[in-house]
Amino acid sequence: MSQAHALNNAELLSVLDWYRAAGVDLAVGEDPIDRFAQKPPAANTAAPARVLPMPGAPAPAPIPLAAGPVGGDPTEARALAASAQSLDQLRSILETYDGCGLKFRATQLVFADGNPEAKIMLIGEAPGAEEDRQGKPFVGRSGQLLDRMLAAIGLDRTKVYIANSVPWRPPGNRAPSPEEMELCLPFLHRQVELVAPKLVVTLGGSAMQTVFKTSVGIIKMRGKWEDLSIGAHATHGMPTLHPAYLLRNPAAKQQAWRDLLSLKMKMDALGLG
Repeated sequence: MSQAHALNNAELLSVLDWYRAAGVDLAVGEDPIDRFAQKPPAANTAAPARVLPMPGAPAPAPIPLAAGPVGGDPTEARALAASAQSLDQLRSILETYDGCGLKFRATQLVFADGNPEAKIMLIGEAPGAEEDRQGKPFVGRSGQLLDRMLAAIGLDRTKVYIANSVPWRPPGNRAPSPEEMELCLPFLHRQVELVAPKLVVTLGGSAMQTVFKTSVGIIKMRGKWEDLSIGAHATHGMPTLHPAYLLRNPAAKQQAWRDLLSLKMKMDALGLG
């Protein structure tokens, strides 16, 4: 293979990666079209004719701006979440809830995975592309790393409960907006109340800031235990680094390992080992 051909392939792959990150999941049309080879239509440089109103005629009514999509009601979200008496009911409510616009861009609801009776709960930020396809949190590359991290201290998905702050994938894996977080937060709080974990571990900065109600960065707070109130449930919580961050920054695995050892010590102290 020539060097030029290899470079071409590398460029094509980088373009595909960019499209995937932007949320493009499938191509439209059977035959590819080179849009760069197409000539743009000639610009119309002629100024539009100006029509003057007749003397004494009423002024034309202003054209109203198109209304944007109406957001959900946080009060309704809180009432719906509070009405759930079990995790199954909460899942059913979320499946029929149309208040958050993320639902309409996602493939399906990503509710939770693991053991609902576990005393350790892990909370991430939002589903990615693979999670969106499978309907389970942490099943892509970062999920595989998370499984190995748990195994290193004697845990697996039968001994923990895993959820996300937001149960639908944001387009292009972008961060959820404050409005989207506000609509989804009552459902996360109710999920925590129903599971009633003794220990909560947040994965990544966004999940930490949501659960711990802070704007401090993850590097400063990771590995530190705090008493937490999530909804009406009191528990102990610790933030740690997201597995996806560890895949991009392997040197940070040493910090994550210290956090895992701290989790193991906390489990042993509470008799959860």
